Amino acid sequence: MQIESHKDEIISFNQLYEEFQKRFVRFANTYLRDLTAAEDITIEAIMVYWENRHSLSKDSNVPAYILTIIKNKCLNYLRHQQIQDEYSDKIKDYYEWELNTRIATLQACEPYELFISEIQKLVEQTLAEMPERTRTIFMLNRYENKSYKEIALLMNITPKGVDFHISKALKMLQTNLKDYFPFFLYFFMKYH
Repeated sequence: MQIESHKDEIISFNQLYEEFQKRFVRFANTYLRDLTAAEDITIEAIMVYWENRHSLSKDSNVPAYILTIIKNKCLNYLRHQQIQDEYSDKIKDYYEWELNTRIATLQACEPYELFISEIQKLVEQTLAEMPERTRTIFMLNRYENKSYKEIALLMNITPKGVDFHISKALKMLQTNLKDYFPFFLYFFMKYH
């Protein structure tokens, strides 16, 4: 007896499904514009009805009941999609802002200034490490453009002594600025 009842239920379900499925899918797809989602929602709605069919009154309008479930599921789907789109737009806006910031920062970056600033620090550090007399002689020559003879008279040493101190300063700078050798040659290797 139960086998017959179960068979009848399967037949009833299949009849319901075949009679309304295409119409319900069209209805859902009209709003969702996503056929796969419309089919999934239709199947879910029919299953919800089927599971709750015994708790409904005998004179219930089955297609209207299922369409109400489909309507609510479509609304939930569209609201969820709306939230996703909002967050997607916010994420897109953030990445666009971040990209624009990187572009602007890179455009404002002057490698020459960074390079010069770094070299300037190394030169100042090297000058600070030099013995005072060597530093003074080097600065008189390179920063004040005094000749070896002028420096020799000012410092009360021979031009050979000036040459010794300048060579010593250049060796220290050459060692500390080895990574900037072309710059070193251009700015510090002048001959008097």
